[in-house]
Amino acid sequence: MVDGDDTKTKVRPRGRPRSFDRETALEKAVMAFWEHGYEGTSVSDLTRVMGIGAPSLYAAFGDKRALFEEVVGVYGARYGSFGDRALAEEPTARAAVARMLREAAAEYTAPGRPHGCLVIHAATHCASPEVEESLRDRRNANIAAIERRITADVAAGELPAGLDAAALARHTGAIIQGMSQQARDGASREELEALAEIAMAIWPRT
Repeated sequence: MVDGDDTKTKVRPRGRPRSFDRETALEKAVMAFWEHGYEGTSVSDLTRVMGIGAPSLYAAFGDKRALFEEVVGVYGARYGSFGDRALAEEPTARAAVARMLREAAAEYTAPGRPHGCLVIHAATHCASPEVEESLRDRRNANIAAIERRITADVAAGELPAGLDAAALARHTGAIIQGMSQQARDGASREELEALAEIAMAIWPRT
């Protein structure tokens, strides 16, 4: 052994450890896209609100569109699932839609976060056909789920035979989308709840 040769093998790190909490940053991205939409939220906006640099954003989430797709999934699970729960848990389509509209009034006006629905508003003035199509597909899927529930109730005798299930489902979708826009325009929870009651008053009965 050569005197003074105390060299030790060094293990190089495989990369710099992530210096931010991914879930916290993702939630901030949800709020940014929810407030400003896809087109109105730039990468520089995202890095600012998320508190990370562009290289970290791309490394952790991919590009802006990939981040947005993840955001939409998180939004749906955390904030937008009330409709699915109502359809799954209520005994009739009428009860499910009534609950859906009541909860929409509460969710769309909840304090401390953007008003309205991200899936309804995020594609406003969007220059990306892929993003527009993805959000449109989600909205249409929601209407289709309502239509299936109405159709099942017609078959079970809970709603009148011959009822136009597709039209009633689209009416419900139009009310929900309108409630979202009115929430963005400053309507209160109480005002939207009153709208929901009027909307349910037209539902047919057996």
